[in-house]
Amino acid sequence: MTNLVEGFLLFTVNKEKLILRHMRLLTTGLLLCLLAAGCLPKEQVVFKTVKNIELTTEGGRVMLKGDAIFYNPNKTQTKLKEIDVDVLVDGKKAASVDQQMNLPVKGRSEFTVPIEAQLELGEINLLDAVVGFLGGKTYQVTFSGNLRVAVHGVTVKVPVKYNETVKLR
Repeated sequence: MTNLVEGFLLFTVNKEKLILRHMRLLTTGLLLCLLAAGCLPKEQVVFKTVKNIELTTEGGRVMLKGDAIFYNPNKTQTKLKEIDVDVLVDGKKAASVDQQMNLPVKGRSEFTVPIEAQLELGEINLLDAVVGFLGGKTYQVTFSGNLRVAVHGVTVKVPVKYNETVKLR
């Protein structure tokens, strides 16, 4: 009979240890989730505009250049990690901007990121581009995609969508 009681007590003690171990793991996981949520930016970085958009020709290539303007509404400093934006000219995909960086961005401030992309003239229609270059044709340029920013090591995607009419020089 004593073996039965000892076995029951041993089972009860092991069961309590197992329950305590699970409770510790659950509590630790919950605390880590709360800490990660506290590190996220309160508001997303805002894409404002693209300035100084230029279509130029360099060595037989048509280049699109511009300065993307963003605003960080948060108190904390963030880091711009990546820009992944498609460039559409007159509604057709003409280039992709895929820039990796580690640019520190102060809190509650605007910041400028220079972007540059080589346009693929096959989609735009080469003859139209040549005639446009000679005549100074205007094009509807759309930037669409996202960028990644990091706050305390946590990365967040920010959508980008911007349209502007530009003239080829």
